[in-house]
Amino acid sequence: MKRLIAAVFASLGLTLAMAQVPAPAELIPADGTPNITKELSRKIGGKAFAKKTASLPAFAFEQAYELTVTPKGYRVQANTQTGYFYALQTLSQMQTCGTVYDYPRFQYRGFMLDISRHFRDKDFILKQMKALANLKINQLHLHLTDDAGWRLQVDSYPLLTSQAAWRVGSNWQEWCNLDRQYSQEGAPEAVGGYLTKADIREILAEAQKLHMNVIPEIEMPGHSREVVFAYPEVGCREGSYELCPGKEATFTLLESVLEEVIELFPSPYIHIGGDEADKEHWKTCPDCQARMKAEGLSSVEELQSYLVKRIERFINAHGRQLLGWDEILEGGLSPNATVMSWRGTQGGLEAIRQGHDAVMTPGRFCYLDKVQDAPIYEPEGFGGYLPLDVAHSYDPLSEIPEDSYGHLLGVQGNLWHERIPTPEHTEYMMYPRVAAIAEVGWSQPSRKDGFRERVTRWNDALIAAGYNAFDIKKEMGERPAFKHGIRHAAVGKKVTYKEFWNRGYPAAREATFTDGLGGGWSYGDGRWQGFLSDIDVTIDMEQVQDIHFVGGTFLCEPGPGIFLPKSVEIWLSADGENFTQAAVVPQEIQKPSQSYVLFGAPITGQARYVRFVAHPSRGFQFLDEVIVN
Repeated sequence: MKRLIAAVFASLGLTLAMAQVPAPAELIPADGTPNITKELSRKIGGKAFAKKTASLPAFAFEQAYELTVTPKGYRVQANTQTGYFYALQTLSQMQTCGTVYDYPRFQYRGFMLDISRHFRDKDFILKQMKALANLKINQLHLHLTDDAGWRLQVDSYPLLTSQAAWRVGSNWQEWCNLDRQYSQEGAPEAVGGYLTKADIREILAEAQKLHMNVIPEIEMPGHSREVVFAYPEVGCREGSYELCPGKEATFTLLESVLEEVIELFPSPYIHIGGDEADKEHWKTCPDCQARMKAEGLSSVEELQSYLVKRIERFINAHGRQLLGWDEILEGGLSPNATVMSWRGTQGGLEAIRQGHDAVMTPGRFCYLDKVQDAPIYEPEGFGGYLPLDVAHSYDPLSEIPEDSYGHLLGVQGNLWHERIPTPEHTEYMMYPRVAAIAEVGWSQPSRKDGFRERVTRWNDALIAAGYNAFDIKKEMGERPAFKHGIRHAAVGKKVTYKEFWNRGYPAAREATFTDGLGGGWSYGDGRWQGFLSDIDVTIDMEQVQDIHFVGGTFLCEPGPGIFLPKSVEIWLSADGENFTQAAVVPQEIQKPSQSYVLFGAPITGQARYVRFVAHPSRGFQFLDEVIVN
C-alpha cells in the first residue's frame, strides 16, 4: 500500500499546496505541519468505526473513512479497502494537520468519455483515471461505439474493427464534410483506431486498483451507421443507418457482441445507448412491419421498446443490468432498466416515478463539451456555455420526492467529442469541471463552500503534473451584457410581434427585447429569443422623439443550427401606420464559429414607433435585445 500512496503522489504531482476536492463531510483542523508520508496505524473493518458509521446507507458505509494527520504521521480507519483508498486520496490533498471524517452523498459518481467521435487510446484513458480517482469518481463510462467509429475489438464480427473503426478525414467534422466515408485498417487515408481486449484488460486492472467501475456502452439501435456499413444485413435498406429490429440477424449480432463485452467487463451495468434513433425507415421496412404485426406493436416507439426489452432479457440472463439514455422510456420501459437522464431531468424523474433507478446527467449542468468560458476566445465547443460554477451548482435531489431518494443513484459528467479532435483538448474540457461534478456527487451541500479556491489549488497541481487543464484563474466569465444589462431608451417599452418566437425559446416572451437584459454566452440561458421565421417587432416609444441608433446583437452558433440574419431592416413611424425605411443592414459574412454580431445603424429621424425586422439566412436566428437610442 505504501507503493500505491507513492504512485498516487507521483502520478498526479500532488503537493501540500492543495485543498480538498471533493469537500469532506467533516474536517477538524489541528496545529502543526502534516506528515503525509508515514502511516502510523491502519484499521480496516474495526468494530468501533463500524458502529460510528452504522446509520449510513450501505454504499456510504462501504466507502466511509476517518483520517487523522499529525506532524508524526497519519492514521486511517475504514470499513473496507475502498474507504481506505479514498482516505489516501484525501491524504494526498492535506495541507493542515487534523481529522477528516468522510463518506459519499451518492453511490454513483461518474464520468463518460466518448472515444468514438475521436479515438482516445489506452494510455490516455489510464492517465485520466488517476485524476478521476483522486476526485473519488467511481464510474468510468466509455462510449465505445457510434457512427464515427467502432472502438472495441470483437472477435465474432471482425469487420467492426477492420472497417468500422476507420474513416476518411482527419477529424469528425472533415469526416462529415466528406460524406461520412469509412476506410480500411492500414489504408493510407485511414484515421481512427480501437481498443484491443488486451488494452481493456489493462484498463480494468488499473480500475480495480483505483476502486473504479468501467461501464461499456454499445450503442443501439441508433448511432449505428458504422455497424450497418460493416454488416449491411442488420440495416433496413439502403439509406437507413439504424439497426433493423425486424431482422433476426440484428439480434444475432448484438447478442454475440454483448457476450464478448460481458465476458470482458465485470461491470454490473451494460449501457446500450438507445438515444436519438431515427425510426422513419422502420415505418416502411417490411421486416419491421412484420415484426410489429407479429408482436402486436402499434408504433415504432413500441418497436424500439421491443428491442430494448429483448436485449435487457439477454443482459439480465447473464447477471447484468441494462443502463440506457432516457429515450428508452419511450414505448414502455424495460422491467429492470436504469435510466440515464440527459434531456434535462424529466426522464430521470419519470423513471423514478415508475420505481426504476436513475442517474442524473442533464445537459445544462453535466455536458462538458460546452465551452467553459467566453466562446470568442475558447477552443470550439458544442451546444452552449457551461462555466465551472454552474456545473457545481447542480443538486440532483432538488426535484425528487424524499421518499424516492433511494432510486437516484447519483450524477455523471459527459464529454462528447464531436468538436474535440485532440487529447489535449479533451483534458482542457475535462478539468477542472469534472471536479465540480465529483463534488456534486460526493459532498454534502452544506460542505461545498469555498469550492473555487479549493479547486483552483487542485487544478494548479494537475497542470504542474502535465495535464492540459483550463486555467480557472484566467476565467473571463459570463458575457458583460448578461452580467450588467443594457441601458437604452426603449427599456420597458411595449413590443408588438408580427411573427412569434419558436415555442422552445420564448425567453421573457413579449418583454424580451426591451427588458434591458442581454443574453449570455449560451442560447439556452433564457435571455435569447429564438425564431425559425422573420423577426418582425414594433416598439412603442410612447411619444415622438429623436432616434439616433437602432440595433440588436445576434448569436451565431453553427453547430446547433443558429445563424446570422440575411439582413436587418429598421423602419420609423410617428403614428404606427405609415412607416419609412431608415436603414438596411446586410450580412457581411456568415461566421464559421460561435460569435455575437451587432446588426445596427445610426439613424437621423424622429419617431414614436420603431420597427425592427430580421430576415433569416437559414436555420434559427437568436436575438436578445432591440437597442434604441
